[in-house]
Amino acid sequence: MSIAAPLAPAPASAPVRALNAFDGHVGRVVRLVAAFLVVAEVCLLFAGVIARYVFHHPIVWSDEMAGAIFLWLGMLGAAIALQRGEHLAFGALAARASPRRLVVLRSLVLACIALTLCLLLKPALDYVEDESFATLPNLGVPASWRVVAIAAGLVLMIVTAAIRLLGQPLRTALACVATIAAVGIALWLARPWLMAIGNLNLIVFFVAMVGGAILVGVPIGFAFGLSTVAYLALMSSTPLSVILNRLDQGMSQPLLLAIPMFIFLGLLIEVTGLARTIIAFLASMLGSVRGGLYYVLLAAMMLVSGISGSKAADMAAVAPGLFPEMRRRGAKDGDLVALLATSAAMADTIPPSLVLITLGSVTGISIASLFTAGLIPAAVLAVALAAVVFVRSLREPKPDLPRPNAGTIARAFVGALPAIALPFVIRWSVVEGVATATEVSTIGIFYALVVGILLYRPVQWNRFYPVLVETAALSGAILFVIGTATGMAWALTQSGFSSDLATFMEKISGGPYGFLAITIVVFVLLGNILEGIPAILLFGPLLLPVSHSFGIHDVHYAMVVVVAMSIGLFSPPFGIGFYSACAIGKVSPDEAIAHMWRYLAALMVGLLVIAAVPWFSTALLK
Repeated sequence: MSIAAPLAPAPASAPVRALNAFDGHVGRVVRLVAAFLVVAEVCLLFAGVIARYVFHHPIVWSDEMAGAIFLWLGMLGAAIALQRGEHLAFGALAARASPRRLVVLRSLVLACIALTLCLLLKPALDYVEDESFATLPNLGVPASWRVVAIAAGLVLMIVTAAIRLLGQPLRTALACVATIAAVGIALWLARPWLMAIGNLNLIVFFVAMVGGAILVGVPIGFAFGLSTVAYLALMSSTPLSVILNRLDQGMSQPLLLAIPMFIFLGLLIEVTGLARTIIAFLASMLGSVRGGLYYVLLAAMMLVSGISGSKAADMAAVAPGLFPEMRRRGAKDGDLVALLATSAAMADTIPPSLVLITLGSVTGISIASLFTAGLIPAAVLAVALAAVVFVRSLREPKPDLPRPNAGTIARAFVGALPAIALPFVIRWSVVEGVATATEVSTIGIFYALVVGILLYRPVQWNRFYPVLVETAALSGAILFVIGTATGMAWALTQSGFSSDLATFMEKISGGPYGFLAITIVVFVLLGNILEGIPAILLFGPLLLPVSHSFGIHDVHYAMVVVVAMSIGLFSPPFGIGFYSACAIGKVSPDEAIAHMWRYLAALMVGLLVIAAVPWFSTALLK
């Protein structure tokens, strides 16, 4: 990602070169272990499916073991991502900086990363000690052996950040450390004033500090973590080990286990040749149409949406198969990521959506009603995005390809049929109860392996290890952001900001449409700042009763909330989903931002239509 430049080591002395070599050796061991953990996770989850569905004898300890492996994989992956410079960050300022200023930015970013990690390490060790008194019931081992992964990952990242910082010019590095120390001292001295202004101090920590850190290039997860630690340390008496508990819970949500599995599946379909045959079939039908593969991307996101329970996993299942061919046909990287991100936002109301399940569970709205209602709003947003694709395609020359005949399409379809069946196999497995949304990705992985080996040879075996490492690094980068965002959301809850916001919205709204308009603004902003699920957990139960007072249908309000939150989640500058899309597409965020606005504008138009016309949300309800 875009922090690769800030993390690249500068010309160094012999001791620093020795430290870099040591870091490289450690990195090779960590990558090997992480690759093994990916394989172990896939095998464990698939064995659980076979044991439960075929032998009707579930492995009772498999969930605990899978959760423990998952946390280790996430933290080791975060360490790999830091070493490779692949954490999610905004690099526009660094890209435009002069060589001298770039050195300053590198040092400042590395100092912020090192400070964040050091501040988290002591609470992490305390958290490990606390967990040593608990026992995992099925495995019968101390819970500390699972959460020690957090401390281990932090230590590995501290080593990497410190070695990179030592590789920068000494005077510049010391100046950056001194600057950060001065900011910290200033905040400590200003503590009485910050306490006196109440919740307005949230602007200092969660707007100014987060925004400033992201602007200079500090990775998103580290910016969230630093601001949350600073807020809790200065504005509360809460033990800092609590933030490690929040980070643990954020990274360990069972449904998030789908992220590395679907990332691996998305990369695997490229290695095994499934993607190649699917693209050949799609190209035979749409290759001669302007913007044809853009429509395929939209349809694919609607098809796989909700299967994994994670937007990041949905994008990871689609992008690796489509992006290479779209790039070969001249598509711009930024445009591809912009459409990928907005199509993921578009599909958040398609069942089985994790966001809808979460909203229903915390508000009491029937999940079946939410699933039924979500289809038409998703179609409205899809039409809006397709309209943008159609308009922008008019400016492009028509592809210099002959219109295919029926025979060519039929032959391509027969050849691609086993590969095309993959998403239907996955969805059938969920609907029929063969596997959970987390386990179903492993069925796809083994299906892709079998079909690729038997039908789509030759399989590129030498690419499997890099794919495993890539899966770990990308998963770690995404999960670390989700973990720190969960901690930040908890801090906002404890501040009383949530209830204050609900009271404020009720007072200033002018009737039902005024309240819906305020809801859209608030949830776009909340989705932009928080990870999507925390935003729903925080404000869904608070605002739904307020909507009752205006006579707004529960399901209609739920659709508005989910779509607005999704748009915010995938919007720059802070939206986690946007940075996840950039990471999955391997495109710098500043390259994608310029292309985002037209697609986001289309989604906003679609959202306003959904909000203004309740029929789109309630038409399918009995």
